[in-house]
Parts: sequence; structure tokens; C-alpha cells
Amino acid sequence: MITSEVPVWFITGCSTGFGRELAGAVLARGWRCVATARNVATLENLAAPGSDADSRLLRISLDVTNAAQIQSAVEAAHQRFGVVDVLVNNAGYGYQSSVEEGVESEIRAQFEANVFGLFAVTRAVLPGMRARRKGHVINITSVGGLMGFAGAGYYVATKHAVEGWSDSLALETEPLGIQVTCVEPGAFRTDWAGRSLRQTPVRISDYAETAGKRLQMTVGYSGQQPGDPARAAQAMIRITESGEKAPRHLVLGAFGVDAVTKRLQATLADIEKWRETSIGADFPAAAK
Repeated sequence: MITSEVPVWFITGCSTGFGRELAGAVLARGWRCVATARNVATLENLAAPGSDADSRLLRISLDVTNAAQIQSAVEAAHQRFGVVDVLVNNAGYGYQSSVEEGVESEIRAQFEANVFGLFAVTRAVLPGMRARRKGHVINITSVGGLMGFAGAGYYVATKHAVEGWSDSLALETEPLGIQVTCVEPGAFRTDWAGRSLRQTPVRISDYAETAGKRLQMTVGYSGQQPGDPARAAQAMIRITESGEKAPRHLVLGAFGVDAVTKRLQATLADIEKWRETSIGADFPAAAK
């Protein structure tokens, strides 16, 4: 929950998709926004020059894999607005391949952007939030952060990493007044499956019916996904102004809710089925 009358949102990856929609929604609320993108020119039309919205908007060029740019961007945000109330780690992209055929350079680049960049931006923003004893960190992960999909092993590994890291972060910062939420979108009509998606073609026939089909399906439904990024932006805003403790997880879209619910139910069923075997791994209780 953010109590500032005119909160400041710092959003990474605002050139398209969730980041752009969220930046626009924040400005429409009359709030202040630090919008970042690798190419700052893509942010020019977020607000008309000289308008009230433009006066509440700070556009910054930011590559989240560049440590110097991260520090400079956070310093610029504080110089302009004094605070960051909400940090939204949205920058990142998708990479698809069968696990066996994953390309080392692509895998490492994916982790640099989706994981290590997110970690670094958060570390840079936390001192200000900690000093003020309030703030909200929102990490855009994915339904793939809570389950796996054929053909997306490395991508979902980045999202699982952020989910686990966020669990630890939440435990450390909740006593300091800083909330942490992971947002897990399902299939949304962004550029994820289009322009920004990287793929390594599946050439091993044994994976044709699993990873191969998934890669083909992803490209085929680009632009036809049921999820609306504008509605997703409103959902993210809603959790910061509800007056209640923000959720640790916000799954977005009917597909996501259904898929995650089934996955968690299956996990619990496995744990229960093997309960005795699991408990039996402890040292025997001391004889009385």
C-alpha cells in the first residue's frame, strides 16, 4: 500500500508492452513516473511536450545490464522527484529452445537481462525505500515462474530465480515497510512472442513434439493472446492503492490462474502421496 498522495513509480522496459501501458496508466492517475527503456526515443510520445503529464514524467535511457546506467538512472529519479515509491522491474525478454539445444551465449544474455539486471536495479532503489520505511517492489515474472513449459526451460529458469529471490527479499524488507509482489502474466498481447522473442530452432527430432511444437505455437499466436496489457496495468495499480497488504503473487489472466492452480494442486498431491517417505529421511527419533 502506497500512502503518498502523488507517488513516484520507477518502471523499467517501457518501450512496449506492460511497461508502456503501466507508465501511461500511472500518468493518467496524475502520479509521477520514471519511465526507462534502452532507446529513450521510444518514450517520446508517452506524454505531449509541455503537458501536465510531461511535467510528471522523467524519461531515462537504461539498459538494465549496465551497472553505471542503473546507478545514474536511480540518482536522476531522486534528483527529480526525491523518492521512488514503487519500483516495477519489467525489463526482459523471452528465449525459447529445447534445453539440450540451448545456446550458451543466449542463455547467459537471458540471465543478465531477466535476473541479474533486475537484482541490480532493486539493490540501487532499496536504500531510499529503506530510509523512508516504505515502498513496493513489483517484479514482473511469468506463469512460467511457477511452472515449466516445453521449449522455454531457460526463460522459465530466469523467472523461477526471480520468484525465489523475491521470497527472500520479502522476508527481509517487510519489517522495514517495503512490500514485494511478483506479477505472473499468462498469455498477453505484448511483443514477448513477436519482435522481442529469441528462438533457437529445434533440430533434434526427439524434441519435435514437445519443444518444437511449443516454439511453433508461440510464434503462431503472437498478437492473438487473450490477455490485455492495459487491464494488466490497472490490476498492478490496484494492488498498490487497495488499502490492504499487497499480495505476494498476482497471477494475471484466466489461462494463468487455471494453469497455476492445477500445478500447485498437483505439487501438493505429490507431497502428500510421498509424505511418509519424505518424513522418513530424518534421523530416527531418540528412543525413550
